[in-house]
Amino acid sequence: MAASVLSDRDLELMMRIVNNATVGEDSGEGLPESLLMALKELIPCDELILRDLNAEDEPATFSEGIPAYDDGGAAIRTFWAHYWNCLACCYPERTGDRGSITTISDLYGQQQPHDPGMDADMLSPAGIEREMTLFLPSGPARMLKLLLFRGSGSDFTDRDRAVLALLRPHLQIACLNAERRRHPPPALTKRQREVLQLMAAGYGNAQIARTLVVSDGTVRKHLENIFQRLDVRSRTAAVAHAHPGRDFLADMAHITTRTRSQSGSS
Repeated sequence: MAASVLSDRDLELMMRIVNNATVGEDSGEGLPESLLMALKELIPCDELILRDLNAEDEPATFSEGIPAYDDGGAAIRTFWAHYWNCLACCYPERTGDRGSITTISDLYGQQQPHDPGMDADMLSPAGIEREMTLFLPSGPARMLKLLLFRGSGSDFTDRDRAVLALLRPHLQIACLNAERRRHPPPALTKRQREVLQLMAAGYGNAQIARTLVVSDGTVRKHLENIFQRLDVRSRTAAVAHAHPGRDFLADMAHITTRTRSQSGSS
């Protein structure tokens, strides 16, 4: 994509999306609304939906959109009734290709109709003629899809596809953060959190024991309990799963100060 294709406004919107993806506003369970609005302006569309699907048991585990979107009731039942016959829906499951950004015209051609059932029951009543889809990894059997819809008029362009490809890693970060908000890790005890924070800083068991003034065996037991509570099998997975967040440095300073005080008084 040539740099000249992007206007100053485009670059401003892309930076807003990148900043919201890594820091973001308090967005509840989903993506920040300002991120979705910026994306909708950057790639003009009539509707934008982020949908987390599980193709094995069918219900959408989460969905949101601009305008606001409700993925429940009769609409989702109709959607699943046509899902496996609609290549635009099940393309990654049927082909194994989860990296391509696809449009309806990619899959059906410019003049061919979409899947008749999906078109008759969902797309045509909503006035949808154009669709572009970005697939994001979301765990086994799950598919996170960002869908952009247009009515009659121009199709999505190579420029639109290239912009979405550039933003893919940042949207992935935003989606992972939203997933953590929807499914936060189980609460750890204060001591388990201290052990985990030291482990995240690269401390070995012996170093953790000395810092916390406990035995190596106590540290091993804490790690066993942490792994069990977080349902992980490695130190790296435990740190990634717990995602300590912005208070990490402050907590580390508190632990170090307190343990040094304890060591000096012993």
